[in-house]
Amino acid sequence: MTYSAKEIFLTVQGEGGQAGRPAVFLRFAGCNLWNGLERDRATAVCSFCDTDFVGTDGDGGGRFESASELAAHVEGRWTVDQETQGRRYVVCTGGEPLLQLDESLIDELHVRGFEVAVETNGTQPAPGGLDWVCVSPKGNSDVVLTEGDELKLVYPQLLAPPERFEEMAFEHFLLQPMDTGDAARNADYTKKAVEYCRRNPRWRLSLQTHKILDIP
Repeated sequence: MTYSAKEIFLTVQGEGGQAGRPAVFLRFAGCNLWNGLERDRATAVCSFCDTDFVGTDGDGGGRFESASELAAHVEGRWTVDQETQGRRYVVCTGGEPLLQLDESLIDELHVRGFEVAVETNGTQPAPGGLDWVCVSPKGNSDVVLTEGDELKLVYPQLLAPPERFEEMAFEHFLLQPMDTGDAARNADYTKKAVEYCRRNPRWRLSLQTHKILDIP
């Protein structure tokens, strides 16, 4: 199988249950809920996406002819001091990573000492061997991946109220204020997310700390 990655880079996980952890981000190109073209955003299932996942021209991105080639490239981006590092960590994201991520790649990443996480919209089944599964539902899309480590819901979404997902089998339920690009609206959404978590303590607040702290 060949793989297309928009970008692959070392950073710190900025949100969710693994926030603060050094990680290589492997951002796959392509998504099934929006084609990434601004002219089609308004009619997309996920019209609020804040990520560029089109093409392979980002930092460390490219096309890879095999799982071993891609895993080796990911390993090359892990530039942490080998004498002090903990276990390596890679976050497979997108776009929608489960359109490409498979057991062969997961196995190759494990061979190189990585824990393998995925951040997915949940519309695709997950391959075996993943170490951390984060599902972030979008709009009225059909979520087929109904169990994992965390459900991270961008809030508010008219067609994706938190109550819709509470019977799913996740260890953590996180509410993340939607980023609209408008400061006043973002502040309002954050306030609403905080109030929802206060009233519904099963849910925890997730903030995009990488944006707050300007971490690439």
